[in-house]
Amino acid sequence: MHRIIPLVLFIAFIVPFSAEGQETIIKKDELLTLQRCVEIALMKHPTIVAARNNVLASRSRVYEAQSAYYPQIAANAGYSRIRPLTGAQRVVSTGIDGTSPQNLQSSYNQFTGNVTLSQNIYDFGKTSSQVDIQKFGFDASRADLDTTIDQVLFSVKQAYYGALQAKRNRDVAEDTVKQFQQHLEQAKGFYEVGTKPKFDVTKAEVDLSNARLNLIKAENSVKVAKVTLNNALGVPEAPDYLIEDNLAFQKYEMTFQQAIETAYKNRPDLQSLLWKRMAAERSVDFARTGFYPALTGSASYNRQGNTFLPDEGWTVGVGLTFPIFSGFLTKNQVEEAKANLAVARANEETLKQSVHLDVQQAYLNLSLAEDSINNTRLTVQQATENFEIANGRYTAGVGNPIEVTDAEVSLANARTGHIQALYDYKVARASLERAMGVK
Repeated sequence: MHRIIPLVLFIAFIVPFSAEGQETIIKKDELLTLQRCVEIALMKHPTIVAARNNVLASRSRVYEAQSAYYPQIAANAGYSRIRPLTGAQRVVSTGIDGTSPQNLQSSYNQFTGNVTLSQNIYDFGKTSSQVDIQKFGFDASRADLDTTIDQVLFSVKQAYYGALQAKRNRDVAEDTVKQFQQHLEQAKGFYEVGTKPKFDVTKAEVDLSNARLNLIKAENSVKVAKVTLNNALGVPEAPDYLIEDNLAFQKYEMTFQQAIETAYKNRPDLQSLLWKRMAAERSVDFARTGFYPALTGSASYNRQGNTFLPDEGWTVGVGLTFPIFSGFLTKNQVEEAKANLAVARANEETLKQSVHLDVQQAYLNLSLAEDSINNTRLTVQQATENFEIANGRYTAGVGNPIEVTDAEVSLANARTGHIQALYDYKVARASLERAMGVK
């Protein structure tokens, strides 16, 4: 059920969660795969660290509830120096015959010490209900950790593919600059021999300047994408590194019905609400125990006197506490627990509907992205052929620069559109996997 919690807990023991370890996690110029980025995020992302510690806190609450099963032992000791009130001293120090004994002290020591032991014998399910509630809360916190991990890993994938998209767009911009540079050299050559007017040279220079401006923007987009990826990894001060290009299209085989069934089975947030609903059911039982008595046993060993080792004594007993009237407190606690249970059931049903919607939207987006890839691939082919024709016509002296510019811009737009479609497909697949609760 909790698929990657063992991995997260294992990483917690071998990797420190401090900013000082960032440069040791990512080495300079290291080639990062998507899997490596996932591992880094599991190590370093602060929201995962917080969620994991919530799990540890929930586990401690289980042990706290179980402590009521065990004997409770306490010990205390005391020393007092007592001087009676003046009036009381006068009365006490006067004998029956009116004489005043000289051997009565005006102040004296008092030593006390005791050890007590108490044991819950039977409380009609109060302790067991509390333990079950905390166990369900512990399971819910583990599911919440899975949900946090799913959200972080989706952000990592989105940022990773965004960085690849920005890098490919920069490559397109670089190719465009090179092509416009070649076109400018052609126009200058034609102008020098007198076959083309000065307009062609000026037009080529303007196109080259615009292409260089687009390249500057594309390079900045790469830097922004890298910063976004660093933040998603939880390592904002990471050194320079490389990322593996896996933006290529790979068809994802999954029917919609399979996706829905997988989501209902694996979604950690749905599992969390299931545990919380079960905890709410036990809370009703726990509230009802306020109507029932509690049977406890106790024993104590005592010493008290005005010497360092005073007289000793002990007591042993059994007590039965029965609530008679508490101002309708228990009745209202039961009603509150029932209302909370109804809320938990409603929240569970609401989330089921939301899960269905998430899967449906992600599945439709995946299908749309797949169709877009096929369409944009064809567009790139057509734009490439059109550019080759326009450039060939201009080289042969029968074309014009506007035709070449339009063909080059169309080719750049087609390549950028294809990259966008590949990015959309990867993100749509990651979104579908998150909606299904699978890694």
